[in-house]
Formats: sequence, structure tokens, C-alpha cells
Amino acid sequence: MRAIWVAVVLAATVALVLGARLVVTRLRRAENERREADRRRDGPSTEGLRAEAPSSGAVVTSEQRAGSGVLHGIPAIRHFFRTNETRIYFVSATAFNLLGIDRWVRNFRFINYYDSFDGSHPNVFVPSEREPRPFESIEEICNYLLGHKEVVDYVGHRGDRGKVAFLMFDEETEALAAELGLEVAFPPAELRHRMDSKIETTRLGNEAGVPSVPNTMGRATSYREVLVLAASAGLGDDLVIQTPYGDSGQTTFFVASEDDWNADEQKMAGEDLKVMKRIEPRECAIEGVITRHGTLVGPLMAELTGFPELTPYDGGWCGNDVFPDVLTEQQRRLARERTIAMGERLRREGYRGYFELDFLADANSGEMYLGELNPRVTGASSITNVTAVAYGDMPLFLFHLLEYMDVDYEIDVDELNRRWAHPGNIDDWTQFILKQTEDVTEMITRAPTSGIYRMQRDGTIAFARRDTDWHTVADESEAFYLRIASEGQYRYPGADLGIMVTRGRFMDEHHELMDRARDWITGIKSQFESVPPEAPPSVAPEPFGFKML
Repeated sequence: MRAIWVAVVLAATVALVLGARLVVTRLRRAENERREADRRRDGPSTEGLRAEAPSSGAVVTSEQRAGSGVLHGIPAIRHFFRTNETRIYFVSATAFNLLGIDRWVRNFRFINYYDSFDGSHPNVFVPSEREPRPFESIEEICNYLLGHKEVVDYVGHRGDRGKVAFLMFDEETEALAAELGLEVAFPPAELRHRMDSKIETTRLGNEAGVPSVPNTMGRATSYREVLVLAASAGLGDDLVIQTPYGDSGQTTFFVASEDDWNADEQKMAGEDLKVMKRIEPRECAIEGVITRHGTLVGPLMAELTGFPELTPYDGGWCGNDVFPDVLTEQQRRLARERTIAMGERLRREGYRGYFELDFLADANSGEMYLGELNPRVTGASSITNVTAVAYGDMPLFLFHLLEYMDVDYEIDVDELNRRWAHPGNIDDWTQFILKQTEDVTEMITRAPTSGIYRMQRDGTIAFARRDTDWHTVADESEAFYLRIASEGQYRYPGADLGIMVTRGRFMDEHHELMDRARDWITGIKSQFESVPPEAPPSVAPEPFGFKML
């Protein structure tokens, strides 16, 4: 009897063990199937890219998924952004500066004031109720948006954690972002404001060994005092004068006589001034990112400046050309070297991330002078982030985001800079920003929609298809137009109407507009219709005395 009982117990024990093993096997199989499904959805796994999800059921951010692992090289970083769970916003008047970045970064959204896409862009949010008011700065627009109930609800619905980037922002913007649970993915506003001064830029450039056009600093209340300042530095009497802040097209003055001084005296008298010798410049722009591993530098671009077909402001920026042989090889090398030097000098100031430098190439001497520093993304960022270099590796702005994503990564900055400097890795792109140049104020009754336009054989243009950015532009016969001014709004001198981006170039080797550029300008202008207002506007139109883009 005892033997029978022992046998029964042993049989039961074996059954329990086998049953437990079967359960464990099934659980492991289910877990492996789940992981395989995740792997197929997210793409090939990268060592150190994933960490165990928190058991609380909370949203898993990209930083938590990265854990303590290091992202090694571009493929791992690209995968990191493709599977990003951190909510990231770009808040500005339009989506223009970073349009297309949402193709690279999952959970990237635009929050804008102007509805350029009539609600058709899946990643652009525009409040349906927008108070008509005359904004006086981009910062004011951003603060209005961050305090808007619809924006507060939109961000809250998506979750109260995330990152936010701006074209321009101030201390109030920082406070409003914090109230929404958003971390500003840029250095502090106070630091950016100080470095944005043209006078501070000159000082930093001198310390970095990056020269500016021969100049002197000081104040003047009369033309005579300006001449005394200029004489002290041997600058002659054909001068260019800048005040510290503002759009170069509206805060740069060409003074060769007392009449020139008198025309803008109220904007210069008693202000801190940078007085420069006048040269024959070729304006260029270049963007970079200060990373923990060094300063990355994008391609050198030629700038469209002061063309009366595009802007009413003499010397005002109105577009960019990027192509392999901008200026000479030596000038391109010098621009890159000096951008790296400025980047390392800015790092010592505590700055990190995206910045842009304007260079002035002296047409006579060939010298590359530092013009301006813009400690932010800019109107040129759209072109920087669409070139073949960006598609070979990834857009420059993603390296900026990395610095604010709380993850560790490794890249070879020297190798990337060598590759990006090679002319074979740069293709031709161009853009222009169209402002109202006629001295009239009218209400718009018809405005071109955002999307792809095609140039016809007779030189006219026609709408081809809807699109949300310029990545599908096939060749020079197509262009992407981003609408800013729409029906029911006013067009007036200096108002931003829209932006056009296409392949190829808009300027020739002498930095003059090509015929194809004028054809596109004429073509898009012909798409507008407007009428004189029956009565003065109830709200004064925006002055646009600030960098809209």
C-alpha cells in the first residue's frame, strides 16, 4: 500500500512539473512573439537603444527607452528618432523653418498662428479661433499661442511632458512653456538675446579670430559725430551703420552723405552703433550645431538680399541659393573653419545647439568677413535640412535635438564635417521669401494655396498638386509654395506673402536674379487678387518690423 501511495505522489509531482514547464514555455513563446512584432514594427534593433518599459503603464519616452545605452553613430540615432515617443513641438508663426522635420522625428508637431495648409497637414495645429491683433514680434506670437486655450488643451491631451523649440522666444515664453510641462530645447532666452546683438557678435568674433568688416563702435547724435567715429578707425566716409538688434534689412543703414544720415537719423542717433567701411559684399550664410562632440557645419549658401522684386527693404534678406561651388573653394574652406571657431567660442559662453552665421565675401579682396550671428534656427534652415547631405546622414536640426533629448550618443564630428564639405554631397536648391513690395494696402480676395506649382512652356505657372513640404519637387520646372497671407487678410508694404522653394538656382555668378527667378516671382504674384478696403481695417495690419521667418 505504501508503495502505491509513493507512486501516486511521484506521478502527481511529475504532472505538476510538466504542467508548470508547459505554462512557462507558452509564456516565453508569447513574449518572444510580442518582441518579434515590436522589432518588425520599429525596424532592426540597435544595441543599447531599448530598455525595459516601466511597470506603471506610463508613456515610455525616448529617453527611458534609450536608458543608459549609448547611440553609436548615425544609423542608431536615426532609428532613435524614427521610434521617438517624446512629444516635441515647434511653435512659431508658420511651420516654414522646420517644415519636413516631422518626416524624420516621430511625435513632432507644429503649433502655428497662420493656417498655411487649411487643416490638411496632419502634424500642424492651428487654433480655430485666433484673435486679430497687430503683433510686434515673433515672441509675442509664441506667447499668444502658448496661452491660447485650444493650444493648452491640445498639448494637455497629448500629455504634459515634452520638448518645445521656437524661432524666437523670451522669458515669458519660457514660463508659459513650463506651465504646459514643456522643456525649451534651446539655451536660455537671456543668453540668446545677449549673443544676438551685432555688437556682441563682433566682440565674440574678434576673440575667436573671426574678423568683421573694418569697423568701430560708439554713439553719435549727428552726422559730424559719425564722421569723427569713422575717421578714428580710418573707415573713410562711405559707411554702413548697424544698430544692435533687429532685421538687417531694417537696422542696417548706408550712409555716404549727410542726407543719408538725416533720412534715418531717428533710428540711429543716440544708439549703440557699429560703423563699418563699405565694401562690395557677396552675402552668404552657413549654419552649424554645437554638440558635446564638437561643432558640426552645414553647407555654405548664397543669400538673396535687397532685390526690389521681393522686398521693399534695401539690404533685406529675401532668400538663399545652395549649390556645390558657392564662391571659391578657399572661401568655402575659410567659412567652415571660421564657423567652427565661432562655435567653440560660443560654447565657452554656455551656448549649445543650432546657430547661423552670415558672412560677407569682399568681391575685391576675397576676404570672408563675419556679418551676423543668429543663435537659433533661421530662414536658411529650410534649405540646410533638405540638401543631399541631410538625406545622406540626417538633417542638421536633429543633432540639435540630440543635445536636449537626455541621451548619450557618439558621432565622429571631423568625419561628418569632411563629408559635408565635399562638393559632390551638395545639390542645388533655392528659395525666396515674397514680401509686398508695392506701396498699397488692399484686402486679399484670392491667394495661392500651399502646394506644388509647375512652370508652363509659356512662362506662366499653374497649381499641380497639394503637398505639405518641398521634398517631392521633381526638378526646376516645379516649385513648392508655402502660403502666409490668405483671403480676408491685408497686403501692405513689407507684409510677408509667402515662400517658394525649388531646385536649381535663382542667382547667377554675379549675384543677380536669373530670368527663371523672375518668372517664378511674376507667376506667384499673378495668383493674388485684392481690392481696396471699403473702410480702414478695424485692426491695424502687423508692422512686420521683425524677423517673421
